[in-house]
Amino acid sequence: MQRTKKLTLLHSAAFGLLGLLATTTQSNEQADSYLDHPKAQAFIAEVQAEQNYPKEKLEALLASASKRQSILDAISRPAEKTKTWAEYRPIFLTQDRIDKGLEFYRQHEDTFKRAEQSFGVSRFVILAIIGVETRYGKHKGSYRVVDSLATLAFDYPPRSPFFRSELKHFLQLEQEAGIDLMSAKGSYAGAMGFGQFISSSYRHYAVDFDNDGHRDLINNPVDAIGSVANYFKEHGWQQGKPVASLARFLGDEEQQAQLDSVLSKGPKPQKPQLTIMEIKQAGLIADADYDDEEKATAMVFEGAEGTEYWIGLQNFYVITRYNHSPLYAMAVYQLSEELKKRLSS
Repeated sequence: MQRTKKLTLLHSAAFGLLGLLATTTQSNEQADSYLDHPKAQAFIAEVQAEQNYPKEKLEALLASASKRQSILDAISRPAEKTKTWAEYRPIFLTQDRIDKGLEFYRQHEDTFKRAEQSFGVSRFVILAIIGVETRYGKHKGSYRVVDSLATLAFDYPPRSPFFRSELKHFLQLEQEAGIDLMSAKGSYAGAMGFGQFISSSYRHYAVDFDNDGHRDLINNPVDAIGSVANYFKEHGWQQGKPVASLARFLGDEEQQAQLDSVLSKGPKPQKPQLTIMEIKQAGLIADADYDDEEKATAMVFEGAEGTEYWIGLQNFYVITRYNHSPLYAMAVYQLSEELKKRLSS
């Protein structure tokens, strides 16, 4: 939520934006029980074969779940797929989000420093993730997780297998994390807590960072901070290494044609494969001083003042393991840099 897929679209910042409308929208939706859905009995049989989960409890849970059209609408239009960088950046690089981030950091400064020391992940990136995902815990989602997962598992064919798996993982969190399956709330895609972990990521990467015997990512900011750090460590974060840099095209006409061949294409970023030297040979020069043999990705965004070229390194790619959108990763990076500047001054 392989682990790299675990947060695809699921930790999207659109969760927070669309989640604000969830309560009103849900009240207008018809609540048909998922126990009566044609796919429900097959799912129950699968769970019985794979897990030691009481059938009666599962039937009661599905009986309480209902289809939410607003969830299907939301997942079909994530902000990362519909907005340019010029439109996306102002959502997250706001004075209010920066100010709230400074306040949240100061409340938990010791925890952030301990997470950085324990996992080798920048405390400012951890802070920015929580800021982008939930405004530091203010907007953690208002959909019942079981409604979200059931709706997407049974009524969203493009990713039904994935969400069926997430629904199975969710069942395990009752025992493993003490989550009340009937009442737990989160995003439209079933992501929970300060850092918006989906169920499989919760199970694999959540840590008990305050050593109280519970992994509580929903109500405990200490566990949430440690768990975000652990997620990044497990996905290959390089301690003390840079994330990204602006770049300028300084090439000639011949290099202009070559430039297109080195720019990252497609909606999902690839692991850095080109060297800085290969990117330089296409006329794209990073503003930062990187080793010529460093692996990197060349990216282009449509910004408020025109075309922006960026060079992303391994740590930029790791941020996209949390959400597969380069726009998302760039928002997290730039917010982290702004918070770092304010907190270091």
